[in-house]
Amino acid sequence: MEFRLELIPVPVSDVDRAKKFYVEKAGFTCDLDFSPGEEFRVVQLTPPGSACSIAIGIGVVDTAPGSVRGLHLVVPDIHEARAALVERGMEIGEVEDMSAPGKPTISYAWFSDPDGNTWTLQQLPS
Repeated sequence: MEFRLELIPVPVSDVDRAKKFYVEKAGFTCDLDFSPGEEFRVVQLTPPGSACSIAIGIGVVDTAPGSVRGLHLVVPDIHEARAALVERGMEIGEVEDMSAPGKPTISYAWFSDPDGNTWTLQQLPS
């Protein structure tokens, strides 16, 4: 049996502002923007190369905007990924390398969407 995580709801206060951020700055693909009326709108966005998407919208989730913390985007080259995001106008922290004695180094860089939902770029050891 398989259990595949394929969609994570992310609460936002302004759907259009968040969609613009995720598409233009984060480089996500907009797979769907559907609204049958004013009470419901779902926008599905997928990071490049990912099998898992996020969903933002109206009536999608009832948690507070900005309450999602620590979503990880795993990348093969964190310096290249960070540079691409900075080039698109994203504010993102510097790359930090973390390691423990006898363990390989793992690198991180953090950013937030306009509502304060936080994301982490992560480069695992090869």
